[in-house]
Amino acid sequence: MGGIFGVVSKRDCVEDLFFGTDYHSHLGTRRGGMAVYNNEGGFDRAIHNIENSPFRTKFERDVQQMKGSIGIGCISDSDPQPLIVRAHFGNFVLTTVSRINNADDIVGRVFEGHRAHFMEMSSGKINATELVASIIAAKDNILEGIKAAQEMVDGSLTMLVMTKEGIYASRDRLGRTPLIIGQREDGYCASFESFAYQNLGYVDAYELGPNEVVFMDADGYETVSAAQKEMKICAFLWTYYGYPTSTYEGVNVEDMRYRCGHALAKRDAGVEVDYVAGVPDSGIAHAIGYANESGIPFARPLIKYTPTWPRSFMPPKQSMRHLIAKMKLISVDALIRDKRLLFIDDSIVRGTQMSDTAGQLLREGAKEVHVRSACPPIMYGCKYLNFSRSTSEYDLITRRIIKEREGDKDAEMVADYADQNSTNHQEMVDTICERLKFTSLKYHELDDMIDSIGIDRCKVCTYCWDGKE
Repeated sequence: MGGIFGVVSKRDCVEDLFFGTDYHSHLGTRRGGMAVYNNEGGFDRAIHNIENSPFRTKFERDVQQMKGSIGIGCISDSDPQPLIVRAHFGNFVLTTVSRINNADDIVGRVFEGHRAHFMEMSSGKINATELVASIIAAKDNILEGIKAAQEMVDGSLTMLVMTKEGIYASRDRLGRTPLIIGQREDGYCASFESFAYQNLGYVDAYELGPNEVVFMDADGYETVSAAQKEMKICAFLWTYYGYPTSTYEGVNVEDMRYRCGHALAKRDAGVEVDYVAGVPDSGIAHAIGYANESGIPFARPLIKYTPTWPRSFMPPKQSMRHLIAKMKLISVDALIRDKRLLFIDDSIVRGTQMSDTAGQLLREGAKEVHVRSACPPIMYGCKYLNFSRSTSEYDLITRRIIKEREGDKDAEMVADYADQNSTNHQEMVDTICERLKFTSLKYHELDDMIDSIGIDRCKVCTYCWDGKE
């Protein structure tokens, strides 16, 4: 996934930039970067690989050396950024949270327009942020370049563009990812996560709308390109990868997860278990909501060892993700042996991790392991955000089972399997339950999940569950 943070201040901003960017580390990716501007030294930048070390440890020395009153930073999926760019209208620095599905087409259009070149990475791909920079630099000014990039990119694109005058903040064209302005007496910040500036003394000032561009300096902010009405913000912000203290579109993540658990419990009356538990970390709040509604005690039979283990989707190799998922959870025998347990996970993607977890609990003496998913079955790979490293829709356990049942007609049958009232849907769920060796399995209903978020359904992206764009 990734996150971005920017700050403009009447004093040195490096410490704010450092901590604000670090507060995006839960999004779990591979590189971090910071760039600053000061009148004496111009632009300065530092980028480090953070796969095996926390952001803070890699940038502690940089924080001591960098100086500036304007800065932007990022936690990046993979590409090195921010990038310092020299354009005909002047230098700028760019960082993005993006997924560009039509990168090859954009490269071709850039080549047609002028003789440009791109640095190819070892993966054979072009840095997505560099590609966006090329679009911006080809226009008459930064604002026109930002608008052109938003129009051209198929996928998603939220960005910060820093100049020596201030920062342009631009939210994705359909608002799939958030961008919020914070305010303090000596400056302003822009952040993917709303909580990232809370402990720095900033307060909420403004949330950008879809496709909106805001320019901010130390004295204030103004909209320089208006928002559009249509929005498709990602529902997984609330159910999975958003941090509990974050708020998007006025809806807090932790609060939404409590409501989500409440709704799960109402649909699940009659299940008899000793404890309700959440798969750490993002399943815990869902489980608390379930326990509060059902009256079944909440417990933590699995504790996440947080000091060293990162989130399990971070490494590029599935085998390493699998190992991390296993190693980071430590069991509590007194809460497992001879107990009937109901575990809530934020989602079931491949099924591997939850199957291994259930197997471990049964081997350690649990009588029963019931599983509930805080979202409906995932039927389609996301086309808009990089929150999963799946390379094929057949990585999804749902699609593998549909393929087994339907053969070459599987693609045309997916919609029926996604219908939670269909016979095929229930038989698919029963097969998943049996294959993953759960005592029972139920998924959240899509309508209940959307109601738990609490904003207009038409403004929420549900593509991965129902295929609707």
